[in-house]
Amino acid sequence: MGSWQRTLWLMVTVQALMSFAFSVSGPFLPLYIIQLGVKPIAAVSAWAGVVASVNFLAAAIFSPFWGSLADRTGRKAMVVRSCLAIAVFTALMGIVQNVWQLFGARALMGVFSGFSAAAIAMVGTQVPEERLGFALGWMTTGQLVGGLCGPLFGGLLADHLRDYRQVFFATSLFSLAAALVAILFIREQFKPERNVKPRASFFASLHEVATHPRLAPMFVVVLLAQVVAFGVQPIVPLFVRQLVGDVPWLATAAGVAFAITGLADLIASPFLGKRSDRVGYRRILLVALAGVAAFTIPQAFARSIATFIALRFGVGLFLGGVLPTANALIGRIFPLERRGQVFGITSSATFLGMFCGPLLGGAIAAHFGFEAVFLTIGAITLANLLWVSFSVRPRAEGAPIR
Repeated sequence: MGSWQRTLWLMVTVQALMSFAFSVSGPFLPLYIIQLGVKPIAAVSAWAGVVASVNFLAAAIFSPFWGSLADRTGRKAMVVRSCLAIAVFTALMGIVQNVWQLFGARALMGVFSGFSAAAIAMVGTQVPEERLGFALGWMTTGQLVGGLCGPLFGGLLADHLRDYRQVFFATSLFSLAAALVAILFIREQFKPERNVKPRASFFASLHEVATHPRLAPMFVVVLLAQVVAFGVQPIVPLFVRQLVGDVPWLATAAGVAFAITGLADLIASPFLGKRSDRVGYRRILLVALAGVAAFTIPQAFARSIATFIALRFGVGLFLGGVLPTANALIGRIFPLERRGQVFGITSSATFLGMFCGPLLGGAIAAHFGFEAVFLTIGAITLANLLWVSFSVRPRAEGAPIR
């Protein structure tokens, strides 16, 4: 096994552990908010959106800084730092006494995380150019394995313990494990690029996006893709509750609804990532977006938990093809020495989408009901499809974008 393959598989492991830690609280976060004293259900929906999204807003603002720092100090250091920060703030979420403290802990976690930019830059600078789609597809697979296991673990443990706080404490240990894997086993071939002018601020990064004719369209693609991926998450546990009632296995059922999407992603993502290297990133991106829309809109009309879970599985089959192909497109635009910086910029798009998605989903649910969320998210997916069709060129000068 070559050095880049070893680095890739270790980073996939770290990605899986961190995705696990991120997704554990998904099935019971709205239920935890209820436990903290928030009511009625409309207020719970709104707070679930705010709490689920605030860390992503903070991460969007600070991610370009961490990405630029990674180009100067090394991507491995940034991976370790973010793992440790997430472990600390996840544990703090287990001791909060009200929803405002929970809000604060989530916000601080976003400020100090920056994991996505560091992880993508780490892999994007260690693998051969012709294997970039393959490598990022496997990184998505690691993310999806964690996303599959995390909600199941969180839902089962929450129902077993009947204490959401202890689940947060257990989750922080997985972030610590990821940090240890990175410290002990990952070796980075890194040479600082002295001639790259750092653009560490969020607003300087936005200016870079606005003035770059090939990066700007992809920034929008990534942002909208994350709005779609995260827009329904705050209301999934509450929608499942509407379907099955206040049963003792509610958190477990919500965990299955989350995890089934990850299972489908796990099945499809490596295939789509590898396929994109052969038939073209743009083509796979269009197919993936069309599939996500086709399975998202019918969720508004689901009247049984079995139908809902089946549709969530369908979404997952295509959702896993969106970000790897988008990131591969972006990676081919820039040289190796700038990839930490550029993936820091696009991570801002990722986190802005993660911020806007839950906030939008929670607000729509609070005012118009759960069904309207699925219809809106489906419409946004179709808008992203049209955007890619008209704004992302099949061929471009310079880098071999296909």
